[in-house]
Amino acid sequence: MRELGERLESWRSGRACLLGLGNPDQGDDGLGLRLSQVLAARLGGGASGEGDPLVIEAGLAPERHLGKILEQGFEHVVFLDAVDFGGAPGEVMLADAAEMEACLPPISTHRISLGLLAKCIEDRGARAWLVGVQPKSLAPGLGLSAPVRETLDVLAALLVGLWRPGTESLERSGAAAGRDARPGARVTA
Repeated sequence: MRELGERLESWRSGRACLLGLGNPDQGDDGLGLRLSQVLAARLGGGASGEGDPLVIEAGLAPERHLGKILEQGFEHVVFLDAVDFGGAPGEVMLADAAEMEACLPPISTHRISLGLLAKCIEDRGARAWLVGVQPKSLAPGLGLSAPVRETLDVLAALLVGLWRPGTESLERSGAAAGRDARPGARVTA
């Protein structure tokens, strides 16, 4: 996770928007929405400081927020979502717009695929990213599984630490040591 944090460091330069996606009634599919809620609480949702990211709880319809995002001139737009990429439950995938378009299906649980949204965002001059977490279960009525809950905690600490250095500690989570984060890598949390 430490190397993943280093790759994400660029998000601090320029304005960033974090969009939490998913359905909290479908098990681990609620990961992105729950992560955005945690980040909004810890970072003030973008209202507490000029350099803080705007955090949006987009749910199942991220396209509803596209106009607002494009009008505000963000340099980085980050989708936070549960994504079945064939990894182990709780494993993390970081993808840029080209990787999203290549590896995500054009049809998804969202009305418009994330690959298409990423392309629209990049066509307007911003960088689009996906922090995807492999779900364990998407069964209705279940909360987040244990491995996805653990990843949520680690990602929250990592992302808050980007904008509030010293306030969050990956070492404290016990889940950071020895993790790899090559471009497009899947990173176990």
